Amino acid sequence: MFIQIISVGKLKEKYLTLGIAEYTKRLTPYLKFQMIEVADEKAPDSLSEAEVVQLKAREGERILAHVKSEAHVIALAINGKLWSSEELAAELDKLGTYGTSHVVFIIGGSHGLSDEVMRRAQQRMSFGRMTLPHQLMRLVLTEQIYRAVKINRGEPYHK
Repeated sequence: MFIQIISVGKLKEKYLTLGIAEYTKRLTPYLKFQMIEVADEKAPDSLSEAEVVQLKAREGERILAHVKSEAHVIALAINGKLWSSEELAAELDKLGTYGTSHVVFIIGGSHGLSDEVMRRAQQRMSFGRMTLPHQLMRLVLTEQIYRAVKINRGEPYHK
């Protein structure tokens, strides 16, 4: 299986990059894993609704440039479906067995994802109604992918 995470913005916090690197290392015996960062749009704090739509569209174009036609896309969205770790594991297992072996998770920037990206996604997943920093979501999602792999293999996960 090949899993990618495409996210907006450069990850600068060392503690997050170290955590992602650790889970990436743990994942490599089980699957091919890739993290792709696309540039975020620099913008002032106050934007009109039309400017936000344009900003998300530009970021969305960068995201979609990395998405292959055969990929199964799961967008992270606050209004997405809530999955438990076991449900994520079952979904990845099902996709790998019956659907596609190429899964792409997409994490938007601070303004979210464009309509074009949301239309490309076959599924939307949420980690809850709380707003979390998109940089932190990279680490949380990477850890959950690792946990899903361990669940599917019937192997213990050390907490």
